[in-house]
Amino acid sequence: MMQQDALPYYKSNHEPMPEFSKGARAFAQVVSYLTHPLFIPTLVTFLVLQSLPEYFTAFKAASKRFAFDMLYFRVVLISLFFPLLTVLLAKALGFISSIYLNTQRDRIIPYVAIIIYYFWAFYAFMEEGAAPKFYTAFFLGIFLAISISFVTNSFWKTSMHATGWGGVIGFLVSLMWGMHMNVSIPLVITFFIAGLVGTCRMMLKAHTPAEIYLGFGIGILTQLASCWMLVK
Repeated sequence: MMQQDALPYYKSNHEPMPEFSKGARAFAQVVSYLTHPLFIPTLVTFLVLQSLPEYFTAFKAASKRFAFDMLYFRVVLISLFFPLLTVLLAKALGFISSIYLNTQRDRIIPYVAIIIYYFWAFYAFMEEGAAPKFYTAFFLGIFLAISISFVTNSFWKTSMHATGWGGVIGFLVSLMWGMHMNVSIPLVITFFIAGLVGTCRMMLKAHTPAEIYLGFGIGILTQLASCWMLVK
């Protein structure tokens, strides 16, 4: 019989952590890469433009295609290119130990930079007034979620993956609540993806269950609060 003290433990609550095969961990790593929170704003933008193009007719451009391409460009620039550039520069200058941001300390500079980027995105969309309010509220929710995660990072290594996918859940719930849209199928799919992502992060021992739940809570609540502030 295996001795209990031979089992690996979570540092925070001393609950036993099961061991997974190399194949299972490789699968979890691939899922973590594909569902990285940096991709979420672009994914949400694609989904709303494909599903709800009539809400984006206020964009002034020579053609709808050009207007949508410019929107994609802005979102990718702010939510993907600038954060990646920040992390790479921080690593090159020795401010962080790894581009994977495995420690709470490594996350400080990227958090501060990303907070600035998303406030910029939210403020630009709000002042421009061309984007629908629910889309502007989505970026406000991201800004609030990252700001809160920055604070909680001093105490826990809040899961950024869980925060991001919790934000998608909160955004879809906001569309149902604030816009009375039927998004039940996307919501079910997102719940499945979020559960898979959370499980994979724990399989990789990147986070404890409490850090996963905290991330989901922050993501969902900040999107609901943003919808209440801007849409209702």
